[in-house]
Amino acid sequence: MADFWQTGPVTVLQRLRDRPIEDLEAELRRIARRRKIVLLLPALFSEFETPAMPLILEELRQVPYLHAVVLSLDRAGRGEFEEARRRMAGLSCPVKIVWHDGPRLQALYRELRENEFQLEHPGKGRSVWMTLGYVCSEREVYAVATHDGDILNYRREMLARLVYPVVHPATEFEFAKGYYARVTDRLYGRVTRLFYSPLVETLARILGRSAFLNYLGNFRYALSGEFALIAGLAMGIRISPTWGLEVSLLSEIYQRASVNRICQVEIAETYEHKHQGLEKKKPEEGLMRMACDIAMALFRVLAQEGAVLSNAFFRTLLAAYIQEARVAIEKYHAVSLINGLSFDRHAEVEAVEAFVESLRCAIAEFVEDPVGIPLLPAWTRISAAIPDFQERLFEAVEEDNAGG
Repeated sequence: MADFWQTGPVTVLQRLRDRPIEDLEAELRRIARRRKIVLLLPALFSEFETPAMPLILEELRQVPYLHAVVLSLDRAGRGEFEEARRRMAGLSCPVKIVWHDGPRLQALYRELRENEFQLEHPGKGRSVWMTLGYVCSEREVYAVATHDGDILNYRREMLARLVYPVVHPATEFEFAKGYYARVTDRLYGRVTRLFYSPLVETLARILGRSAFLNYLGNFRYALSGEFALIAGLAMGIRISPTWGLEVSLLSEIYQRASVNRICQVEIAETYEHKHQGLEKKKPEEGLMRMACDIAMALFRVLAQEGAVLSNAFFRTLLAAYIQEARVAIEKYHAVSLINGLSFDRHAEVEAVEAFVESLRCAIAEFVEDPVGIPLLPAWTRISAAIPDFQERLFEAVEEDNAGG
């Protein structure tokens, strides 16, 4: 049984019992008559060839309350776009595909660059950002939810629990972050367990406890790809095009919403998806690059908050992080023991050593360029610079989906 304690600034909505999904969805269906809900599903076409996507689509076919499902499709040619359309057919709500590699979207990307918006870094962050612009161009949309397209044990309850706190009229939440346990016969989530959480704790020890660091450290799974927010908030946030997407998102939400209107919700007991590789000799790939980008995002957010990040600070940070990570390993060893899970202490130590190199990489890149890769602009700024852009983005997506 889950705990029900509320011990930090961010409200925690735990899964205390198995509420029937039919009951939850019936309530959401009534709410959705007035508050339109859209699912934004980011995916590469290659994910349609995995076991996860067919399962996700089969579950989504049973969801009765969505206004639309919008697939953010990256790295796809025309034939793959058409195949994605075919496979997405049959859902109980309209389906739209934002085809980022199509000529219409590419023309819009070029227009943004010509207007001096920096969009040189393709990837999940940029595709999610552009798709948010499309979704929010339909003014009757109240809330947007997103989750990854590679969830191997997906159940539609995950989506229902994710959107519920944001759309329910009896709550005032504007943003919900999904969390869960990454566990099978062993613990996963190494970047969160052994890098992000120890790093945030180390920063708090060095810089002093602050409301912002307390907020960042209070999320049970800060790096999850599952979140929901109201459309008005989505229009005003900036996000990173790099692996720092989740950190930049949490920072933007903190700046633009009261903490009392931010929550985290347990969407599943366990969660299984593909595992990124961790190879110390390949710092630009997999979890090594992810950790580097996350650390840089943290440094930049803290610098913007006024923290002075000197050479002495970084030297202390490296030594203190190693100690904090060692403590984390001991904690997760104990968790594994009592639950009878496999635990490879040597692999855990090697992961920390690799993350130390990621931290060195982040420090070097931050010192060289404290601004770094700029955040993607808020859609309110795009609308101010090019007033009809979102309207033309909407038309471009509609034309792609009409087969024109």
